[in-house]
Amino acid sequence: MPDFRDSLVAEFEKIFRKRPDHVFFSPGRVNLIGEHIDYNGGKVMPCAISLGTYLAVSKNTEKMFRFHCLNFPETAGLHLQNSYSKSGKAWFNYPLGIINHFLKQGYPISGLDLLFYGDLPIGAGLSSSASIEVLTAFALNELFQLNVPRIEIAVLSKKVENEFIGVNCGIMDQFAVTFGQRDKAILLNCDSLQYELLPFATGDYVLAIINTNKARTLADSKYNERFAECGAALKALKKELAANNLCDIDLETFQSARHLIKDEVLEKRALHVISENSRVHEAAQALTQSQLTKFGQLMHDSHQSLKDLYEVSGIELDTIVEFCKDYEYCIGARMTGAGFGGCAIALIKNDKVDDFINQVTVYYGRKIGYAPSVFVSNIGDGVKEVQL
Repeated sequence: MPDFRDSLVAEFEKIFRKRPDHVFFSPGRVNLIGEHIDYNGGKVMPCAISLGTYLAVSKNTEKMFRFHCLNFPETAGLHLQNSYSKSGKAWFNYPLGIINHFLKQGYPISGLDLLFYGDLPIGAGLSSSASIEVLTAFALNELFQLNVPRIEIAVLSKKVENEFIGVNCGIMDQFAVTFGQRDKAILLNCDSLQYELLPFATGDYVLAIINTNKARTLADSKYNERFAECGAALKALKKELAANNLCDIDLETFQSARHLIKDEVLEKRALHVISENSRVHEAAQALTQSQLTKFGQLMHDSHQSLKDLYEVSGIELDTIVEFCKDYEYCIGARMTGAGFGGCAIALIKNDKVDDFINQVTVYYGRKIGYAPSVFVSNIGDGVKEVQL
């Protein structure tokens, strides 16, 4: 890390002819368990990871916002004004959206020179967009001493993604990268924003993130489709059950009422949601009791449900989890995120990581035709300043 920090500072000096005043870091995130239940009244269990986005930044006196990023060739130099609009699909829309929000709220923001760098794979479902949004909001808050609470940083970052960027995401990503803590999982109610930090000490195991390297082309359309299917299933169940969300219904009650759903597909969707919600509660208990093997089994069960009942996996993700199930030194694996590509996660024995990477790469390559990318991550802290 010190070597990287030095190189980021050196690049900043090369571009802006001065030393940065500060360096900040915001992580990416994975969801450990609890997939596709946040919009059904359930709880999710994300954690911040050690990969993320860095920002070297310094104030300037020219009333300019100068955006550079070591990951993308596009740069921008914008004069300070009262508000901004989204500019095509350029990466700098994410920090620009945050700056726009602060300006429209009347905060005293002045010119900045900004250099971003991320070691998160773009488009892999590890939430690089939330990472850069929260990073920018946190940096503005610190640089201009605005005293914006962390919870507002998460909420305003989601608002920017929804309204400025135009992506209809929930709060989980921004919340996780804001409130993450080392070796902790977050048990989060996305509606109330009530949360609990749970111990996630992996001991002899490490969290591996396996990127399928397949673009998640169907994720948005299928998300909307599953949302509608859950609504239809709930409507059928409400003929006899008093429930505001599918996750208000426990498994036993569902089994006695599932006959109310006349469509087999809707029945499968509801079963995933209700059983996944139950798994989240079991997983929370397993972590509290240091039962990592049980937690790993719940990860496997979650993936199977996402594959068979919710049908949001795919051959790429299934191939990775299939390998992990047979790999002796893995105790749990599942897809993470919306599905149809993106990443899987796995708990791998510390001293077998290199062997795992070699074997899963060969196995996946033979079956899919190209290699995955494998990253090893610690469970890390949320957004913070990094010492120069």
